[in-house]
Amino acid sequence: MKDWWKIIVAAIFEVGWVIGLKHADSALDWAGTAVAIYVSFYLLIVAGRTLPVGTAYAVFVGLGAAGTVIAEIILFGVPVNPAKLILIAVLLAGVVGLKFVTDQGGEEKWHGSH
Repeated sequence: MKDWWKIIVAAIFEVGWVIGLKHADSALDWAGTAVAIYVSFYLLIVAGRTLPVGTAYAVFVGLGAAGTVIAEIILFGVPVNPAKLILIAVLLAGVVGLKFVTDQGGEEKWHGSH
């Protein structure tokens, strides 16, 4: 479970650097963006050593994408698009589903008929 927290924190830093890429306008902003890039990928790489890398990456990207859209709405007044919010909810449901059907070793927990 500890490694999944690394993925969550990595996704939070991903939101920071994605927003930084769009809004940075000073050397300090760009430095913060660079640090956020480093931290997010470092945590993803470290967690990927024990988690199934495909699932970890999907969770990282999904949480980052959802977080970026939500942050843009809250911090920068981007208009709320109900369809976009519904699609983010579907994305997050898929991310949570991936996490729950995959154990630490990368084996699927649910074995339905093949």
